[in-house]
Amino acid sequence: MKIDDLRKSSNVEDRRGESGRSFGGNGGAGFPILQLLFMRGGWKTKLLVLLILLALGGGGLSGIFNGSQTSNHYQSTNVSQQSDSQATKEQIEFVSKVLGSTEDFWTKEFEKEGLDAYQDPKLVLYTDSIQTACGQGQASMGPFYCSGDKKVYLDISFYNDLGNKYGAKGDFAMAYVIAHEIGHHIQTKLGTMAKYNQDRQSLSEKEANALNVRLELQADYYAGAWAHYVQGQGILDKGDFEEAMTAANAVGDDTLQKQAYGYSVPDSFTHGTSEQRQHWFQRGYQYGDIEHGDTFSTTNP
Repeated sequence: MKIDDLRKSSNVEDRRGESGRSFGGNGGAGFPILQLLFMRGGWKTKLLVLLILLALGGGGLSGIFNGSQTSNHYQSTNVSQQSDSQATKEQIEFVSKVLGSTEDFWTKEFEKEGLDAYQDPKLVLYTDSIQTACGQGQASMGPFYCSGDKKVYLDISFYNDLGNKYGAKGDFAMAYVIAHEIGHHIQTKLGTMAKYNQDRQSLSEKEANALNVRLELQADYYAGAWAHYVQGQGILDKGDFEEAMTAANAVGDDTLQKQAYGYSVPDSFTHGTSEQRQHWFQRGYQYGDIEHGDTFSTTNP
C-alpha cells in the first residue's frame, strides 16, 4: 500500500506505557468475544471457549472475534516504551495514515448519503492492557472497538502477530483489520449498533450468535467499501487485495475453531465463516458504498 502521500490522522491517542487497571462496563464491539461467550453461554459454550483459550496458549487470538461487553479483571501492568523499534514507529505511522484515509472516505460517503456530518473516532495505541468505557482491554484480545467511548483500541504488537501467528502477512492485512473496526464505528453512527444491542436482549444464545455474525459481516463489508475507495486513489500495490482476503479467511470462525481443536461448531459462530467474511469484504470492495451492505435483511448472509 502506497502511503507516502496519505495524511496522518490527528485522532491517534498514544497511551503506550500507561498502567492498566481493572475496570467494568459494557457497550463494546469489535474483535474480543470469548469473554462475553464465557460469561453468558451455557456449559457447552464455556467448554468451547476454554478449549480455544488453551489451544491458543491462554487466549492469544481471543480478541480477533469481537469486543468485550463484560466486566473483566486483569493483572495491573507497567510497561516501558523503551522497547519501541524503528519498525514499530513505521507501523504506527502506517496505522495513522490508514486511519486518516478512513476519515476521508467516510466523511465523503456520509455527505453523499445526506447523513449528519461524520464524526471521526479516536484510535488508541496501548501496551498490554488498558481501561476503556467497555471494560478492561487487553492485548490478547486483539484490536477492538468500544461503542461506549467511540474509540478503536490497538496494541501495535498485533501488527506482527497478524502475520506471524495468523498467517495474514502484508501491510494491507493490517489495514483491513483497522477498517473493520472503523466499520463498527459506522454502525454506531448509523444506529445499527444500538438496534443490535436492543434486539439481542430477547434472543437465545444461538440466535444472538447468529445476529452477531451479521453485525461482523457488515463491518467486513464496510472495510471492503473503504478498500474500494483507496483502490480508486491509486495507492494499492499489487497483491494488497489478496492480503486482505487472506486476513478475512484467517479470522473466519470455522477456520479458527478447526485450528484450535480440529472441528467447528456452527451454532457458536459469532463472526461468520471464512467464506462469508471474504464474500462481504469483496462485496464492499465491489460497490464501495453503504447501500449494498445490509447483512441483516438478507436470508442467508
